[in-house]
Amino acid sequence: MVFGFLKIINQYEKGVLFGFGQYKGIRNPGLNFLIPIYHNLVVVDTRVKTVDIPKQEVMTKDNVPVMINAVVYFQIEDPDQSIIEVQDVIYAVSKYAQTSLRNVTGQATLDELLSARQKIAEKLREIVDVETDQWGVDVTAIELQDIELPETLKRTMAKQAEAERERRAVIINSEGEVVAAENIAKAAKNLYATPGALHLRTLHTINDLSSDKSETCVYAVPIEFLRAIERIVDLLEIKTGQKSEPKKK
Repeated sequence: MVFGFLKIINQYEKGVLFGFGQYKGIRNPGLNFLIPIYHNLVVVDTRVKTVDIPKQEVMTKDNVPVMINAVVYFQIEDPDQSIIEVQDVIYAVSKYAQTSLRNVTGQATLDELLSARQKIAEKLREIVDVETDQWGVDVTAIELQDIELPETLKRTMAKQAEAERERRAVIINSEGEVVAAENIAKAAKNLYATPGALHLRTLHTINDLSSDKSETCVYAVPIEFLRAIERIVDLLEIKTGQKSEPKKK
C-alpha cells in the first residue's frame, strides 16, 4: 500500500498530474508522493524522438513523379500540452510531417529538389514546427533521405551526363591542339632564326632513329647546304630573267 503513494520519475521524464481528471501541474524527476484514487500521474519522455516518414510518391512542380521519404527529429517541451491537446503526439507529428512533405516538395522543381535538398528540408521543418507548437513539441530537424527517380528519367539523365562529359573532352582536346600548334609554330620560328639549330635538331633525330633496330638507311643533308643551293638557284633565276627583282617604290 505504501508504494501506491510513491512514484519515481527518471531524469529524462516529466510527470503530468491529474486529480479526479483535472490538470494539477507538472511533477519533476525524483520521488513524488501521490494520493491513491485521487491522483493520476502520466509520465512523458522528454528525450529527442525520431519518426520516419514512409516513402511516398510526390509530383514535383515540373510534373515529375518521384518517391521520397524523410525522418523527423522532435522533442516534447511542454508535457502538459502534449497530453491535453493531442491524443497521440507521435502519431500526430508523423502524419502532419507526411502531409507537409507532399505539399512542400510539390512546390519545387526536380532540379531544386536534387540540388537544394537541405533548403527544402529546412522549409519543411519550419512549417511543421509552427503547427506542432500548440502540442508542446519542438521540431529540431527534418532530413530528406532517399529521392528515387523513375527508371526512364534515370536513363535520360545518364545520357545527358555522358554527352556533357564528351563535350568537355572535345573542348579540352581542341584547346590542347591549339596550344600544341602555337608551341610548334614558335619552335619552328626559333629553329629557323637560330643558325645551326636545324642542323642540331637533325642530329638529335638521327640519334633517336639509330636506337631503333631497323635496316633503313637515312641520309642527312646539312640545312646550310640546302640554303646555299636555294641562294644559287635564286641568283641563276635573276640572271636569266626568270625571276624579277622586287620593284623599288
